[in-house]
Amino acid sequence: MSRVGKKPVQITKGVTVTHKDGTLVVKGPKGELSARVHPDIKVDVKGEEVLVARQSDENEQRALHGLWRALVQNMILGVSSGYSKKLEIVGVGYRAEMKGQKLQLLIGYSHPILFGPPKGIKIEAPTQTNITISGSDKQLVGLVAAKIRSFRPPEPYKGKGIKYEGEYIRRKAGKAAATAGTGTTK
Repeated sequence: MSRVGKKPVQITKGVTVTHKDGTLVVKGPKGELSARVHPDIKVDVKGEEVLVARQSDENEQRALHGLWRALVQNMILGVSSGYSKKLEIVGVGYRAEMKGQKLQLLIGYSHPILFGPPKGIKIEAPTQTNITISGSDKQLVGLVAAKIRSFRPPEPYKGKGIKYEGEYIRRKAGKAAATAGTGTTK
């Protein structure tokens, strides 16, 4: 039995979970999420708990069991408290600002990059070097953060670029400086 999959998921206050015709719908104060449940996985909503079960003990179904339990928990946490990711911009002249609903990035290219967030995602730029992405869908928040980071990933020599908050960039040494002499000995 999957250790993760057999734990029941607690439904937090203010969240409703319904399972009908293979679709799981989770509604809460931060929005509504729905997912089509894999046919080999059975989801039961009992009182203040959601139970996830599988049909057999095959490897694929054991993996799906834990996966769907984690997905259900992420949906419940997302509609109740939400998820957020923070990005930092490092580099001289690199900055971000909001232009209406779009994020404008000036990150060393000859042109600014405009990025419009997908539905359900909120992007903020509290300072010129910080970006906050928030929403109720954990997967979509991570995807948007990765997309913004991909415009200028941090480089290993000076560390310039867009990185996750707290991310450690492994630095490389540059070229070794030439010595004062010609390098030959007699």
